[in-house]
Amino acid sequence: MTLTRDQITAALDQIADPFSGVGLMQADLIRALTIDGNQVRFVIEVAPERGQMMEPILKQAEDAVRALGAEVRGVLTAHAAPPVPKIGRHPTPQAGPEPIPGIGRIIAVASGKGGVGKSTVASNLAVAMAKVGIKVGLLDADIHGPSQPRMMGVFGRPASPDGKIIMPLHGHGVTMMSIGLMLPEDEAVIWRGPMLMGALQQMLGQVQWGELDVLIVDLPPGTGDVQLSLVQKVPLAGVVIVSTPQDVALLDAKKAMAMFKKTNTRVLGLVENMSTFICPHCGEATHIFNHGGAHAEALRHGLPFLGEVPLTLGIREAGDAGKPIVLAAPDSAEAKAFTSIAEQVIRLTDG
Repeated sequence: MTLTRDQITAALDQIADPFSGVGLMQADLIRALTIDGNQVRFVIEVAPERGQMMEPILKQAEDAVRALGAEVRGVLTAHAAPPVPKIGRHPTPQAGPEPIPGIGRIIAVASGKGGVGKSTVASNLAVAMAKVGIKVGLLDADIHGPSQPRMMGVFGRPASPDGKIIMPLHGHGVTMMSIGLMLPEDEAVIWRGPMLMGALQQMLGQVQWGELDVLIVDLPPGTGDVQLSLVQKVPLAGVVIVSTPQDVALLDAKKAMAMFKKTNTRVLGLVENMSTFICPHCGEATHIFNHGGAHAEALRHGLPFLGEVPLTLGIREAGDAGKPIVLAAPDSAEAKAFTSIAEQVIRLTDG
């Protein structure tokens, strides 16, 4: 019996990495996988401090492949990690906004307050653009609450060949970087403003982004140091403001719009997230957070209304699973809403 690579990788991905909670393949821990008939060899490579923890995982991985009828030999290695630049230093002086070599345009996704689904919008916009052949990057600049590694299903520590350049990771056709990839998932980032600004500057300038048509920056909520640093450090093609339709969220969205207006940054338009809840059982529409508020606010300020995204279980499940809804359910109403928003953002920033 000849085993296929897909069979082997599927078996290995059934074994969860205790550090990240995802399968060994998805966690990018499998190295040197070879298949010769029914003979399978592979290496699990982890950091030195995780070596003892992974010994039972190696046995589970061998057993999972052996269950397919293979003769298996797995090896656990725990090499010292390559040098990685220290993230979170103080920013270096800069005369004004400077473009990042190789990046065509930079688009920020912002919100006035947390909990409105800004990161969900950012990840789905990035993947929707990648699906149509746009070379896109995603920078998770929400340094205190990085969620893009989980939402994009990207785990593993970025490499650095020289301790200065940072090599980004990739997922779903998107080049990605987040402070969450540099730290354990449950470790808090306890930094003041200068270190936040320095971290943003490093992730913009030291990451080897390559040639990108678009870099999407997922900003933290509010109007603080990171937002101000971004508009000062790089030329932005524009900002997408995300809000729910409820009055409290819109109050903060207006503050975000005012902040970008004061810094002469173009607001591309508003997205109304969690616009309508559709009951999965009866199909009834319920406006949990009101409805139409972001649309009305866009009209009031003479800005484009980019679209509304419903509140659905599918969006939450897709984000938690690391596969944004535009990939997980491309024909769904919510996926089509994100795709339409992405098309409008590209059109508004084209040229």
